[in-house]
Amino acid sequence: MRYGAELSHRAAKILKNLDQTTKKRLQARIDELALDPLSPNVSKPLIMVVGQRYSRFGDWRIIYEIQESSSNIYIVTIQPRGKAYRKL
Repeated sequence: MRYGAELSHRAAKILKNLDQTTKKRLQARIDELALDPLSPNVSKPLIMVVGQRYSRFGDWRIIYEIQESSSNIYIVTIQPRGKAYRKL
């Protein structure tokens, strides 16, 4: 089952300001997450916040929640590795 992907305001703003190459690569990872958001090959549970998961992609981290009721993944943030976990 394919999930939809919804970006938070913060994630959309960050994605908008990236260069085209990085944006395309991150969008491809988001599409991969929408196909199987629980796959251990592309994501892991976020230990410090129950119900959230993260996906490592180069130096970037995509932090998201799975919304089963609406069959969506909600992208909380997209950040470089060093900043990704600071504001959670």
